[in-house]
Amino acid sequence: MNYMHVVQPAMLDPSFTRVLGASGLAPLRRSELRELQINLGKLCNQACNHCHVDAGPKRSEIMTWDTAIRIIDWAKNQQIRRVDITGGAPEMNPGFRGIVDRFLAKGIHVTSRCNLSILLEPGFTDTAQWYAERGVHLVCSLPCYTKSNVDAQRGNGVFQKSIEALGLLNGLGYGRDEGLVLDLVYNPGGAFLPPDQEKLEADYKLRLLNEFEIVFNSLLTITNLPISRFAHYLDRTGQRQDYLTLLVENFNASTVSALMCRHLISVDWQGRVFDCDFNQMLELPYGGSKERYLWDLQPDDVTDRPIAIGTHCFGCTAGAGSSCGGALK
Repeated sequence: MNYMHVVQPAMLDPSFTRVLGASGLAPLRRSELRELQINLGKLCNQACNHCHVDAGPKRSEIMTWDTAIRIIDWAKNQQIRRVDITGGAPEMNPGFRGIVDRFLAKGIHVTSRCNLSILLEPGFTDTAQWYAERGVHLVCSLPCYTKSNVDAQRGNGVFQKSIEALGLLNGLGYGRDEGLVLDLVYNPGGAFLPPDQEKLEADYKLRLLNEFEIVFNSLLTITNLPISRFAHYLDRTGQRQDYLTLLVENFNASTVSALMCRHLISVDWQGRVFDCDFNQMLELPYGGSKERYLWDLQPDDVTDRPIAIGTHCFGCTAGAGSSCGGALK
């Protein structure tokens, strides 16, 4: 789908502030806070080519239990109703299960971002059952329904492990039973925008059902942002400028009102706050101001506050838009 009609010639400039202004959308400010996205650390059993977290088996950054408790207490006091837990592989944080259980005990809905293959690793093989017993909403990475594309992006053998893990989750009721929600995530395998989310979801459901008897709830398409490992890939292949031009040319003003940075706060493994997960990886502080911790935020530090932006923000506003919840339009 082509969104070029949204962009005026004077707006073809890699300045997100300028483009917002030309669209009458500047400055970008927060709406009511609805969710926390919490990164439990960068330790992961995989090292995917597109990973903007730069996670992997050798990373040592891990959220401590004391930090987690401070975050949980803040969320309860501020009446946060939803948390989105990520990593790395969040399950590899030693306190992961206790953290999830504490959120659930406080009546807070938990989404966990699972890479699927972790469910088959030694020491984690009971995790799928543990998830099902608690009704945790799972968002699982599967960047394609073919072996070649998945293994090229995520490592040899990952596709087969992912299919096995999805079969395990289906057997527990995920994707089948009400309350056991299983969503999948698609990331492009190169320097291009995701296709139409609804059409791609239909393709995924048909292929996975026919070939593997796998079912799931929804597909979320997420644009690769030009940061971290994907930025390195763009530099190695000489595509950085072309990809940035693609994002700028496909800026879609109608996505701005739904951007995740308007209703979500991203919290890193140390408890520091950012406007989104991507800003976190770029070390771009919350609101573009000084470094702050979640427990230092007061209610008037949230609603209607400015949002830190940069060139990478074109990735969330290109085409149908992109967020951790998938396409915006």
